[in-house]
Amino acid sequence: MAAIGKIRSWGPVLATVIGLALFAFIAEEMFRSCEATGNERRQQVGEVLGKKISVQDFQSLVDEYQEVIKMTQGRDNLSEEELNQVKDQVWQQFVNNTIIETEAEKLGLTVTDEELQNILKTGTNPMLMQTPFVNQQTGRFDVSQLTKFLADYKKQQEQGGNAQMMEQYTTIYNYWKFIEKNLRQQALAQKYQSLFAQSLFSNPVSAKMAFNAQNEESDILLATVPYSAIKDADVEVSDADLKAKYNEQKEMFKQYVESRDIKYVDLQVVASKADRDELMKTMKEAQQKLESGVVPGEVVRKAQSQIAYTGIAATRNAFPNDIAMKIDSMQVGQVSAPFETAYDNTFNVVKLINKVMLPDSVEYRQIQVGGATAEAAHKTADSIFTALQGGADFEVIAKKYGQTGSKQWMTSAMYERAQTLDNDTKEYINALNTLGAGELKNLAFSQGNIVLQVTNRKAMVNKYDVAIVKHTIDFSKATYSAAYNNFSQYVSENKDIESLEKNAQKFGLRVQERMDMYNSEHNVVGLRSTREAMKWIFDAKAGDVSPLYECGNNDHLLVIALTGVHPVGYRALDNVKEQVKMEVIRDKKFEKAAEKLKGVKDIAAAKQKGAVIDSVRQITFSAPVFVASAGASEPALSGAVSAVKQGQFAANIVKGNGGAYLFQVLSKKQREGVKMDEKQQAQQLKQQAQQAASRFMNELYLKAGVVDNRYLFF
Repeated sequence: MAAIGKIRSWGPVLATVIGLALFAFIAEEMFRSCEATGNERRQQVGEVLGKKISVQDFQSLVDEYQEVIKMTQGRDNLSEEELNQVKDQVWQQFVNNTIIETEAEKLGLTVTDEELQNILKTGTNPMLMQTPFVNQQTGRFDVSQLTKFLADYKKQQEQGGNAQMMEQYTTIYNYWKFIEKNLRQQALAQKYQSLFAQSLFSNPVSAKMAFNAQNEESDILLATVPYSAIKDADVEVSDADLKAKYNEQKEMFKQYVESRDIKYVDLQVVASKADRDELMKTMKEAQQKLESGVVPGEVVRKAQSQIAYTGIAATRNAFPNDIAMKIDSMQVGQVSAPFETAYDNTFNVVKLINKVMLPDSVEYRQIQVGGATAEAAHKTADSIFTALQGGADFEVIAKKYGQTGSKQWMTSAMYERAQTLDNDTKEYINALNTLGAGELKNLAFSQGNIVLQVTNRKAMVNKYDVAIVKHTIDFSKATYSAAYNNFSQYVSENKDIESLEKNAQKFGLRVQERMDMYNSEHNVVGLRSTREAMKWIFDAKAGDVSPLYECGNNDHLLVIALTGVHPVGYRALDNVKEQVKMEVIRDKKFEKAAEKLKGVKDIAAAKQKGAVIDSVRQITFSAPVFVASAGASEPALSGAVSAVKQGQFAANIVKGNGGAYLFQVLSKKQREGVKMDEKQQAQQLKQQAQQAASRFMNELYLKAGVVDNRYLFF
């Protein structure tokens, strides 16, 4: 009992200990939960209507889209700019599809398998024409070809056939699944949009009004007091005026996505005089060697030219523009002095070795001849060549050796941009270019022979055998190091915006400004490799100065100061003050101009008050009139003219973009030769209404809570 009593006496202490233990347990779980949530957020590319997309899922969509482009365009890789476009396209599709799917689900709209099959059977959707299942005879999508392919693909999967063939099947299958997915999404969007289309109608009264607005023309005498005739100094603008105008136009300044303002210093490192002089030595040495007859390929290789020497004559299209322009004015055998091309930052030396007239396109056929040994192949090829020279049928002999012997075309574009060509390929191309129509040639290679016959030649053009030494004017390590040290000192000594601006000139630098940066941009101020700088900009606070960034093509040094943050919502008056001030000035100038025209009853009186008098013809309600004396397009004037009858003088002064106006309508008439087609006019109005309604996506987007974090990952 004493023990129990003692335990009871510890009750408050035990309760406290247990409470603390429970709190620690709960806090630990809460911390883990917050950490997990934070990790999840850090892996999210974005969010639409609460639907999140992870970086892995987004990358999968990008990869899918990229593979489709490679397949359809026969590409191996995409440039950085093209890949950025793909990422933008994938993001936009994710946003649009998520919005449409959510709205469609509310309405019970779906795309059934039967509807998709109907799309395939009809075969008119443009996406289907991009697939391999187009009947070459009819030029239409053939659903039976698709069905056969899908069956063959399934059979290949089950049987585990040839690996290379399976890879080809899989590529086409993945492409088809991409098309099928997009067909469903497109069909769902069309269903949703059709709801708007079916709810929009026109009527005869609206049609008649629209026809008149387009075709009733008015000629007027116009009296103008241009705002430009009133000096800005004569207009007083108070803070109260600015605030009143700001409140009046506040919706114009609503911002739906956060943006940020920066000031920055960007230094591009360029070659020094010493660097240029050193490179010029190499170029002059190459010039001398080419002039002395050294083998061109050797000179080009040793000079590390950007353009390899192939020894094959090519059209002007094969060469960079600066080289093509140069060879136009050169004689065969001539070597140019080193010259600089600014747009690609290079020094160049060119030797025109030969200029010949050759076909741009060659039709040919061939028989490839192999054998147990090279000698055996040569012997067989000699027999074939002799038989063909004796009049034997080319295709018959080709079939004897398991080939079709069919004719095919080779164009200059197929080979002339190649960076390297082996000797066998060079001999082969030269034979095709130089043989006449009907001529045969037996080409002996190390692995066998090719018996070749040219059957046709087209489009004779000038081709040039040119040795080119083209070298970028690069900066040296010493030059980069000196630039880096100077820039680094500038950044380390100036830790705030004011100092950066004050001391930039002392370091030979210049501060620039960029307003309204958005995190959807792919780089900072157009520079490559600036993702870390972009992340800094959208994580920093106003007044912060960034660390030094090395970016571009390893040739730019960058420091950034964040000068302003514009959050979602209404821009503050201080941010739009100049824009508002211009509106206030225009209002006050109109007041002064209107005062000048007050009491005017006719054009003559307006002229006496100092108005500029013009005649303006063919004014319609549907198109704003341009007033030359005011230098402005004036929709308000077009509307006012339509409301005044022929012969009348306007009772009210019109406030325009560029001036204050009074006018007299001289005549009103319908355009000649134009008659109203009520049905056509009604259809036109309906289409206009549908176009206006199509902007619904923007409204849905603004309400979708879109979060775009791509800048953190891509």
